Amino acid sequence: MHFEARFSAVGGQGIILAGTILADAAHILGMHAAGSPTYTAQVRGGPTKVDVIIDSEMVLYPRTTEIDFFLSLATDSYKRFATDLKPGCVVLVDPNMVEFSKEDEEKYNLYQVPVLDLTQKELGRMVYTSAVSLGTMVALTDIVTEEATKEALKKRAPKGTEMYNLKAFQVGYDYASELLVKKA
Repeated sequence: MHFEARFSAVGGQGIILAGTILADAAHILGMHAAGSPTYTAQVRGGPTKVDVIIDSEMVLYPRTTEIDFFLSLATDSYKRFATDLKPGCVVLVDPNMVEFSKEDEEKYNLYQVPVLDLTQKELGRMVYTSAVSLGTMVALTDIVTEEATKEALKKRAPKGTEMYNLKAFQVGYDYASELLVKKA
């Protein structure tokens, strides 16, 4: 088993943390995982990404070459980091923040989730964007379990925010689960 994921956004939206939690969840399940973040010169507000490789064997080369899952929360990040995507890759974009082409919809398994609106509406604080993003990813891919991800999330969440982060994860998970039902 080999799975490659990429989260992209702008610096400050928490996608690096989402990648770390995903890798932790894989470790909890006995898999191997390696993450590789990329920051631009403008860390806060600039295009940012994290690649996570999950494998049943040791990850010897921590760079992605064939992405299975790609999430983007900003057009600049989408344009810059939508590379090495497999045909049929699960692509998740926030439609209010990312411009994508009709060709992308045909080439990839594209889902539109208003991650930032969900975060603001359901939680009132944008700091939970990473947990909402992670919830959508877990629901759409099943690469790690909901339970393992929640366990990893509780360990990484700042003290006192665990319940809010778990709620944020559930918001994303439930929204993406409903999309899957509608698409079936």
